Formats: sequence, C-alpha cells, structure tokens
Amino acid sequence: MAFGTQDEIDDVMNEINMTPLVDVMLVLLIIFIITVPVMQHSVNVDLPQATNRPEDAKPETVRLSVNAQGAYFWNERRVEDKDLETMLKSEAARNPQPELHIRGDKAVRYERVAQAMAAAQHAGLRKIGFITEPKLN
Repeated sequence: MAFGTQDEIDDVMNEINMTPLVDVMLVLLIIFIITVPVMQHSVNVDLPQATNRPEDAKPETVRLSVNAQGAYFWNERRVEDKDLETMLKSEAARNPQPELHIRGDKAVRYERVAQAMAAAQHAGLRKIGFITEPKLN
C-alpha cells in the first residue's frame, strides 16, 4: 500500500468547483418557474363588465389613378388638375387622415405622377402609397 509521505507537497486548489453552484441555480430556476403562475393569480379582483367594444377607426383609402394620357381619376371619377389640390387639402384636413394610393399607368409620363405626389405633399397628406401589379413569370 502506498500512502502519501510527509515529503509530498499538496497542490493548492485555485478554482471554484462549479457543480454545486449550477445545482443550486437550477433548483432556484425550477422554483421560480413553478411559483410565477401562482403569483399572477394570487390577487382576486372582481373586474367590472363593459358593454363598449373598442372602436377601430381605420382611415379610408383614396385612390388617385393616372391613365396613359395623364388624366387624374379620384376614386374612378375624372378630376381636373385645378381641382386636384383642393380635393387633396380637404382630405388632409380629415381626422383620421386617409391614405392616398397612387395608381399610375405604365405608359404615363413620370412627370404626371410626380405632380400628383407634390400636390399631395403640399396639401399635407402624410400617407402616400404606390399601387402596382405583381409581375407574372
């Protein structure tokens, strides 16, 4: 049998044993996981009944179309250039402000679409979108 002798120097342990620490942390984690659902329902409150439904005030959408000849159409109705800005200003004053969807024909000059965008911006409309057709393969 070999026993340690007095001449051997014991090695000093410079590291912390992590196994007990991990065990304690896992036990604490399990305790918290079990007690959290119980804590949420620990206070009994008799809530009042409400008859109102939440009001979903979605702004309507205004479609401004520009055909191949450069004519403007406000929700399928022909609009003259001089009337366009006043119509845009009246829509910008509404609450909630409607979204403006610009549908430009692919053959129309970009200048006409840019004029419609500038008029909408000048009128104060904040939500402007472009409508396109998906490309088919």
